[in-house]
Amino acid sequence: MSQIESLFATRLYRARLSELGKTVDPQELESSCYSIAEDDEAGQEWCAENGYPGYTSYASLTDLPWRFPIFKALVKVLDKHVAAFAEDLQFDLDGRKLTLEDLWINILPEGGMHASHIHPHSVISGTTYVTMPKGASALKLEDPRSAMMMAAPTRLKDARRELRTFIYVEPEVGDVLLWESWLRHEVPMNQAEDERISVSFNYSWS
Repeated sequence: MSQIESLFATRLYRARLSELGKTVDPQELESSCYSIAEDDEAGQEWCAENGYPGYTSYASLTDLPWRFPIFKALVKVLDKHVAAFAEDLQFDLDGRKLTLEDLWINILPEGGMHASHIHPHSVISGTTYVTMPKGASALKLEDPRSAMMMAAPTRLKDARRELRTFIYVEPEVGDVLLWESWLRHEVPMNQAEDERISVSFNYSWS
């Protein structure tokens, strides 16, 4: 009798921030993101020089949890979610921990997008969502085997989810998504008139 099984799973973690810790007020977080963006002249200059749509603190502020209590509270909750995901992945951490490496704000205006990329030198990456107006971009995840498929036919439009080349995840405000850092992903063009705000982060093994 024939047998077909799925091998080498790619895991995606999705939860509400509030499931594993103190609720982080999304309105306070949104106000903090805008306040930081307004004051961060170095970040604004970096975005302008690099053609980055909207605003990101990625290249300018590396100590948000130290500067702002709400980000410190956010990291405490994220630590718990990352630990839960690492347990699901059955990582052997050899007595060490996954610790926050960096955390940054993204404010994406109408028409803005983030091109396909990975997060080198990290173990787990993720994003929590602060504002997601109607029509805001989903997160697009790419099958990591794409480069090795060579002459393979395309998948049927109604192919099972685990067999599709791209997966689109539409998060809600207060969600946290986690994935292994080697997984290629992007944010397609923001179709909403309002800005899409998120906070992204990397965890390393130390």
